[in-house]
Amino acid sequence: MPGLDLAEVILAVIIGTLAAIVYSLRVLILLERRVAGMEVNIQKMTSRVLQEETAIEKMVSKSKKR
Repeated sequence: MPGLDLAEVILAVIIGTLAAIVYSLRVLILLERRVAGMEVNIQKMTSRVLQEETAIEKMVSKSKKR
């Protein structure tokens, strides 16, 4: 059984590189989805904090008017 020709080695390297690129893109997409989910959660939390702050400001302004 003879060794691999140069063309076969080059083809194997190219296929391996393409497989690595596809895997990296898959990981990148998964991470992007996680970050997007985190951003949504942060937006929800900030909107809740804003609602609480406006309620507190209303209570404080009512107490100052008295």
